[in-house]
Amino acid sequence: MSTEHESPDGTALPSSRRDPRPSRRDILRYGLCSAGAALLAGRTGRAAVGQPAKAKSVIQIWLAGGPSHLDSFDPKPEAGNDYCGPLNNPLATNVDGIRIGELLPLLARQADKYSIIRSMTHGDNGHETAAYLTQTGRRPGDRLVFPCAGAVVSLLKGYEAGYQGLIPPYIVLTQSQGRFSEAGFLGARYMPFATGGDPAQQKFMVEGVVSPGLTDQQQGKRRELLRKLDTLGSTFKDHPALTVFYEAEDQAYDMILGDGAKAFDLSQEPDEVRKRYDVNWGTWVSRTRFGQSCLAARRLVQRGVPYITINFGGWDSHTDNFRAMRQLLPDLDTGLATLLAELSEHGLLDSTIVWCCGEFGRTPKIDWGAPWNGGRNHYGNVFSALVAGGGFQGGRVVGSSDAKGEEVQDRPVYPCDLLGSIYELMGIDPEGKLANPMDLPLTVTPTAADGIPMAGRLNEIM
Repeated sequence: MSTEHESPDGTALPSSRRDPRPSRRDILRYGLCSAGAALLAGRTGRAAVGQPAKAKSVIQIWLAGGPSHLDSFDPKPEAGNDYCGPLNNPLATNVDGIRIGELLPLLARQADKYSIIRSMTHGDNGHETAAYLTQTGRRPGDRLVFPCAGAVVSLLKGYEAGYQGLIPPYIVLTQSQGRFSEAGFLGARYMPFATGGDPAQQKFMVEGVVSPGLTDQQQGKRRELLRKLDTLGSTFKDHPALTVFYEAEDQAYDMILGDGAKAFDLSQEPDEVRKRYDVNWGTWVSRTRFGQSCLAARRLVQRGVPYITINFGGWDSHTDNFRAMRQLLPDLDTGLATLLAELSEHGLLDSTIVWCCGEFGRTPKIDWGAPWNGGRNHYGNVFSALVAGGGFQGGRVVGSSDAKGEEVQDRPVYPCDLLGSIYELMGIDPEGKLANPMDLPLTVTPTAADGIPMAGRLNEIM
């Protein structure tokens, strides 16, 4: 897939306008969102409202590169060394009959909180095209570039739908994946706000919110100076247009200096909480970026942000797969298990969907030869996903792969099935109109007429 962004009329934007990350000036403009929202709503119409929402927020954990399903959520020790390699001792979980990979002991103790889909499939082995398909539910290569789930939720649960938060409704921790335009034909307004920075640092320097080299006190003094120099505002202080402008400015500065900024200030959390998210606490690699991103996601959910994506890359293990898994899976285990536990402890799991997967799985049969040395390649025929909270039941397995994890054996689940289930739990009608600037008859998820494989929403765990 091309990484070009698109304008509201569906045409590609020039490269100088492709940066998906808002600047500090963009943050200041978020306070003026309502006027633009009304304009867009007037042009596009609104999608049909679904059933009452069970979920208020979504946390998407995107394992960019594609993790091995056999090494994580669909172990196959009976398949032999050419398939399972050295990871041949899967763990029993706290739910009878469910086993997961041996490098996921903390998640094994919490299987009652999540369900595993072992029959995800789409058959696409390209990073760009598979990422687009998995996150939009649409076939790559069509004339239109559709928005991903985060942009759809931003449209239908964001500012146009009454969201009042200072923090943008679609956040990415910390970098956009860059595989495709997340907003698609919805345009730049629905691109995620990618925080940048490193939440593992003592102070999480969110780009566009935290200004490097300036303390909050210095930023406040700059604002005071700006007000003193604002002779127009002092002359026409009651003018309606200026009143709206100053209200927007207040909201924007609250984002930078006030309660909005506090959402990203992980130093407000006790060290023992930050330690829970960190597989390497107390060592020289203390505070992993993924674990601390999970903590930041929990804080954003507490402030009502509708959609948060954590981009956790590094899973493209063509070479020396098992060395990579011994580094990545413990990090995933600690961060995700702690996130589920904390959401539950804070009373948020019932209203927060967590879904975790990559664009595809890895080849079940290991390539032992040089230069791969035990590597696994791209594999879209069958892979796994984890879902939890927000109306999804825990302690269940949906579908299955065959004895060697090479094909779907039972109950295929296509990306549009999973996304449609998430939308439904968010109170979005999957079959309702998907607003678009061209006013085409588009639906939130594909219909049978679109010719895209589907097997039905995940009613067995909803």
